[in-house]
Amino acid sequence: MGALLHFLSLLLFLSLLQGAQAATFTISNRCGYTVWPGILSNAGVAPPSTTGFALSPGQTLAVSVAAAWSGRIWGRTLCGQDSSSKFTCATGDCGSGAVECSGRGAAPPATLAEFTLAGGSGGGGGDDFYDVSLVDGYNLPMLVAPPASSGAASNNGSSCQVTGCVMDLNKSCPAELQVVAASAARRAVAACKSACEAFGTAEYCCSGAHGSPATCAATAYSRFFKGACPRAYSYAYDDATSTFTCAAAGGGYDVVFCPGMSSLKSGGNPEAVGLPPTYSTMAFTGNAESLTMSRNSLVILLMIISSVISTLSW
Repeated sequence: MGALLHFLSLLLFLSLLQGAQAATFTISNRCGYTVWPGILSNAGVAPPSTTGFALSPGQTLAVSVAAAWSGRIWGRTLCGQDSSSKFTCATGDCGSGAVECSGRGAAPPATLAEFTLAGGSGGGGGDDFYDVSLVDGYNLPMLVAPPASSGAASNNGSSCQVTGCVMDLNKSCPAELQVVAASAARRAVAACKSACEAFGTAEYCCSGAHGSPATCAATAYSRFFKGACPRAYSYAYDDATSTFTCAAAGGGYDVVFCPGMSSLKSGGNPEAVGLPPTYSTMAFTGNAESLTMSRNSLVILLMIISSVISTLSW
């Protein structure tokens, strides 16, 4: 009898362990340069097996997380080893000194994908919440897409929609917000700061006397971000058009860097202008499947068209 109870306990433990790893983020790099994704779990949430890695152009990596995981994913660019062999990145650096971020977040400016997963299976676990945020600034284009099955079943309202910022804002970033990376060849904009990061005032940071939705409104700078990327967070209280939900089904999400095919051209490639070489020894093995037309291609095209129209009107 004791052996049977032990066996049943082991089965229960294994089933709980399997359930805790029920969601998968499929992270793809369609940029024409290497991106080093970083992953940070929220306080009290177990981290995934990797918190930082390299993706060469065209590569994809699937990362499993707990079914009720919450946290953020971002991309680091222009990474390498400094003179003391410490791993650093020009944008999105997490300050760990290594490829793995190990519980450290992105230094702004960085484009962020934020998730709170409900932990359900079979649609009975409530709604996932997700968004792409430019509140901490921008460093590269990013798209988040829910599972194909969820999108097909719930194509209504704001449920299970693709979101992100697909435009290259570094090309149009206001001079006072620019983060410039210099090389022997030339200088190039590597990221675009938020107004809060650039100026640090309560008006732009939604703090102090401006610390509520009633007192912190959109500014000319947040409207610049919103005009280019209408579905992304542009400032702290930009919730109405920036937070998306999807019935939890345990399927995970696609996270794509540089989803527009134009990002593969040298114009969107910080390495093409002679900026620091990349740190290539940690690249994972991938394939070219992420470069093919996917189920989200039409949505991406519509987002690009909408962003261009909004930018011209801004």
